[in-house]
Amino acid sequence: MTTQSQPANASVTFINIFEISAEHLDSFIAQWEQRAALLSTKSGFLDFRLHRARSSETRFQLVNVSCWESREAWEAATADPEFRKRVQAAQDDPQTQVTSSRGLYDVAVEFSAAAAEPK
Repeated sequence: MTTQSQPANASVTFINIFEISAEHLDSFIAQWEQRAALLSTKSGFLDFRLHRARSSETRFQLVNVSCWESREAWEAATADPEFRKRVQAAQDDPQTQVTSSRGLYDVAVEFSAAAAEPK
């Protein structure tokens, strides 16, 4: 398998997984929606999806996946002072203890549904 380096301005996917107790999910999601709405107005934004686990036993209750036109666009958007203020408030909220793990990713392998030919 070969690894290709991505151009600096290639689109990127930001993935952030959250460990959070089930009783705090709805409050956290409401706050997340407000932060996402702010970022969705930024240049280079493509889309957001916040996935919620079907089981409260799942370690990572939420998975955020967002796509950006480039790393630079993502960095500029997340450097916004209002966004950073909202993220800090969420991290400091004693009612919503959350642990997150985040990073930027490039597509390594991609499959799409194949068109089925009628027989």
